[in-house]
Amino acid sequence: MENINYEPLALEEHEKNLIREYGSAVHYPKGQIIFAAGDTADRIYLIEEGFVKIYRITADGRRVTVGSMRSPGELMGLAETLYHGERTCFAGAINDATLVVVRKGRFEELLEQHPSIAIKVAKTLGVRMREAEAIIHEMVCWQVPGRLAMLLLKMAERAGIESENGTKIDLRLTHEEIACMIGTSRQTVTSLLNTFKQEKSIAIEGREMYILDNEKLTKWIV
Repeated sequence: MENINYEPLALEEHEKNLIREYGSAVHYPKGQIIFAAGDTADRIYLIEEGFVKIYRITADGRRVTVGSMRSPGELMGLAETLYHGERTCFAGAINDATLVVVRKGRFEELLEQHPSIAIKVAKTLGVRMREAEAIIHEMVCWQVPGRLAMLLLKMAERAGIESENGTKIDLRLTHEEIACMIGTSRQTVTSLLNTFKQEKSIAIEGREMYILDNEKLTKWIV
C-alpha cells in the first residue's frame, strides 16, 4: 500500500479566526445539502463542527462519493469558487454541522492580505488533486473489502473516540451511505461488516461501531 499523506493542511487557530471574521457561521442539520451540483460557486466554507461528504448523483439516481470525508478545521468549496465555476458535486452534512461561510469576494480579500493562508489554500488544492487520483486508483485496483477496510480506518482516524471497547467511530452512517462511499451495494457492505465482526476486527452495538484491531483490517487492503 502506497504511503502518501493525503491529510488536509492544518490551519493555525489565528488563521481560522481571520476566516471567521470574514464570514458568518451557519448550522446545517444532519442530511441537509450544503451545496448542489449546478449551483453558482460563490462562497467557501470552513468546517467548525461535524463532518461533510462530497458526492455526485448518477443518471440512475445513485449517490457516489467522489472525495474523502471533510472534517472539522478543513476548508471546502475552494477550486470551483476560485476558478469562477459552477458546483460539479453535492456536499451534504453527515451529522449536525456548523460551517463558516465566506463569500468569494471577501475570501479573495483575505487571501490578498494574508499570504500564509493563500499558500495553504494552494497546497490544499494540490493535496486534493492527489487524493482524487488515489481514490480512482483504489476504485480500479482494490477489491471491495479493502476499500471498506480503508474507509473504516480513515473514519476512525478522523472521527474516532478512544474507549475501553475500542475506537468508537463517532458517525452514525447507514450501510447505504457507506456503500455510496466505496462504490458498492448496501448488501455487500452488510455482508462484509459481518465478516469483519466475526473476525473481531470491529464490533457493532446498535448504530455504533468500534474498531478493535487495525492490523486485521489493514490485511484486507490489497
